Amino acid sequence: MANITIQVDEEIKTVFEQANPDIQKKLSYIVQFFLRENLHNKSLTEVMAEISDKAQQRGLTPEILQDILANIEV
Repeated sequence: MANITIQVDEEIKTVFEQANPDIQKKLSYIVQFFLRENLHNKSLTEVMAEISDKAQQRGLTPEILQDILANIEV
């Protein structure tokens, strides 16, 4: 495995750092899957903008994301 760094706002950073290691691992799998599926023909900036737009359009909140991550089998 390799590490990458992405910029997020302070609230997301804090929530992620306070999450238990299992939740952090699940989020890592989600990001890997999404990037693997979407980076082939797009820049990372385009993919990140799409993620943000779609999440906002669908009403994704930090609480909903936390619930989703809590229910992912690792």
